[in-house]
Amino acid sequence: MSLLNVGARALLTNQVALQTTGHNIANVNTPGYSRQSAQLVTVQGQYTGSGYIGQGVAVQTILRNYNELLTRQAAMAGSVQAADQARSDKLNQLQDVFSGGASGLGAAITDMMNALSDVVHSPTDLTARTVALTRMDETAARMRASAQQIDDLQYTVNEQLRNDVVKINSLASNIAGVNEQIARARGNGQTPNDLLDRRDQLIRELNQYIQTTQVPADDGTMGLFVGGSQPLVLGTTATQLSVSESTSYPGSGQLALYFGRSGGTPIELNPDMLGGGEVAGLMRFSNNDLAEARNLLGRMAQAMGMALNAQNRLGLTLDGSQGGDLFALPASAIGYTSSATAAGSVSYTDATQFAASDYEVRFTGPNAGQVVRLSDGKTTAFTSLADPALQAIDGLSFNLTGSGNAGESILFKPFSGSASNVQALVYSPRDLAAANPVNAAMGTSNGGTLQLLGLQATGQPDPPGLVLPADADPAATPPIVGGVLLEFHAGPPLTYDAYDQSTPLPTLLATGPYVSGQPIDLNGWRITLQGTPQDGDTVTVGNALDPQYGDIYTRDAGNAQALMDLRDVQMFDNATLQDGWAGAMAQVGTRVQSAQYAAALSSAIADNLEGDRSAVSGVNLDEEAARLIQYQQAYQASAKVLQVAQSIFDTLIQTMGR
Repeated sequence: MSLLNVGARALLTNQVALQTTGHNIANVNTPGYSRQSAQLVTVQGQYTGSGYIGQGVAVQTILRNYNELLTRQAAMAGSVQAADQARSDKLNQLQDVFSGGASGLGAAITDMMNALSDVVHSPTDLTARTVALTRMDETAARMRASAQQIDDLQYTVNEQLRNDVVKINSLASNIAGVNEQIARARGNGQTPNDLLDRRDQLIRELNQYIQTTQVPADDGTMGLFVGGSQPLVLGTTATQLSVSESTSYPGSGQLALYFGRSGGTPIELNPDMLGGGEVAGLMRFSNNDLAEARNLLGRMAQAMGMALNAQNRLGLTLDGSQGGDLFALPASAIGYTSSATAAGSVSYTDATQFAASDYEVRFTGPNAGQVVRLSDGKTTAFTSLADPALQAIDGLSFNLTGSGNAGESILFKPFSGSASNVQALVYSPRDLAAANPVNAAMGTSNGGTLQLLGLQATGQPDPPGLVLPADADPAATPPIVGGVLLEFHAGPPLTYDAYDQSTPLPTLLATGPYVSGQPIDLNGWRITLQGTPQDGDTVTVGNALDPQYGDIYTRDAGNAQALMDLRDVQMFDNATLQDGWAGAMAQVGTRVQSAQYAAALSSAIADNLEGDRSAVSGVNLDEEAARLIQYQQAYQASAKVLQVAQSIFDTLIQTMGR
């Protein structure tokens, strides 16, 4: 009987080994499956007077080929790779908004500024004026279209975040369910390999959306924690996540991930604590990359519009009226705060100083704190709500109307809505203020070589504003000739005196050195002369609307030239208006390249670790085929043992029966 038992055990054992090998082969393409192998042990021999006689073989357990460290490393690397890839994909879409070529915003700005050159050469040509205004309208439309593309991308990201949270909650519930099955199965003393594989695969899938920390429990369940210490899955219980607007700054549109505590207020998870996962990548893209894109576009719209508006207001239309704004722009931006008392707004003062950034006012106490430029962390301290330091930060004026307590803050997004709301305001060609409000004439008795290089209204004296020279009054006694007289003295050194001729006895306004080619600024206008004057040479600057000059202003294009010259004014981080779009493209392109490099690097790391894990846990068909032959032969040999045992037993029975 012992030989029969040995053969039977061997037959059953090799059958289990064959079944296990077949199970491996069947699951060779199953995601997350870990190769299994039958662990064979020798059955304790039976003692006889001749020693221990072996009783064959038995299956001790079905071993799961698994490396816990590699599995966790592969899951974490996959989580980081998912975050980097999600951000890289979205940045590639954002780069399409900041594109070059004839259809790009940069080309529209260039066309708009170049169109003013035709007005400069033919200020009375209504067609040239119409083309210039049309280009301005096209530029505003392209800015709005670019802003809409960013808004559409934001909507896509928000929807993807919500879908990802639904998947996270579903996977967490499934993991909790598998935890319960594993805890029950562990009661029989054996390891439920397939359930463990299923749980590991679910955890890997979960880490594609949000990075988790795994902590095993004594009952075989696995605890999953997110955001550092929040228990997403604890035993057989799964907690739900949600995504909604951040409570830090209501109304700002910023989304946040919330951990739902049972019976408590949801906890807002800091995006910096999420680590990897698609949700973390999308959050970084939304909070950082999209915010910068809006600021780059909005700063360009605000700065360009303010500069053109300011210059056009200084000029004269074909009808002799003072020019108006060319673009409709926000006058100020409100702040977002969760404080009951802190409040304020930000207004725009100097378009050449704008930084593409959001700002945060952080209170350290009543009426005191600091303004933080979020793009680079630069801070400006203030000691009261009326502190002058608040009025000159990057060309912005922070108008705080209410103070917060220590630790409270206000978020300002001064440029996020500028591009969305920019509109062209002037459509009649006659309303383009192409003419200078002042004109200049050389003295008839000048003996030097003075020549007029340029004359324009700047509105930039101290304090700002334009003060036009007075008109002539021939009826006065003695007659008033009007205007401002510049009288030059040969020196050395060369100097000039400026006289206000609005009274019978001219009043000295200013005096200063004269340098050929260097501008002279007075009362909000600037005149540039070249050449060498003789002693007593004069230049008269007059009001262009002075009746003595008639309609000469209609044929003047000085203000159109000043508008066109704005393309060379440094506005955007030392870049000119003409080059501003190229700078914005470069900043976005740098982010794209950095994200692509990070995605490629994390992908390589994740692939290597997954390869290492697969080397331990994956199924190799060649190896399984060899084992299949091995166990088949062993099975056949075991059957032969049974056959021999049966033959011996039959012979023994026949012999004893005689």
